[in-house]
Amino acid sequence: MSTILPVAERGESILTLTAAEVAKTELNSPWLKELAEAMHATMLARNGVGIAAPQVYVSKRVIIVASRPNPRYPDAPEMDVLVMVNLEILEKSELTVWGEEGCLSVPDERGQVARAESIKLRYCTLEGTAVETTLSGFPARIVQHEVDHLDGVLFIDRI
Repeated sequence: MSTILPVAERGESILTLTAAEVAKTELNSPWLKELAEAMHATMLARNGVGIAAPQVYVSKRVIIVASRPNPRYPDAPEMDVLVMVNLEILEKSELTVWGEEGCLSVPDERGQVARAESIKLRYCTLEGTAVETTLSGFPARIVQHEVDHLDGVLFIDRI
């Protein structure tokens, strides 16, 4: 049973910081794997579709994207869980789309946010393998929302 972590809420300074990169020596480490497991368990317990390490009081560039239908996002598409370390968005489509977003750190608030429809990104796995991929639609929206967390931005700052 993984640990459920406390979640930082709007107004807490951790959510305004630019998160630090995960060092090469931290890749494939027990603590990084335990952090990812606890982040995933916390996200599931709160019906989230994504979570960033700063939301659980760890200012590191780690996010999890795991879209699936749940009470907060009944129409979310099903996708495999992606743990992304030190990710960078390499390209964003010119086409932007509006969509409703919520946030585990801003409970009970939702709003319309414009995001790029598709993104090309590069990240490392927990083990340190480099991956380049393109995401579109809802998964791309989740990644952009979580990257904002790594840069100290909340979705309500974009409304």
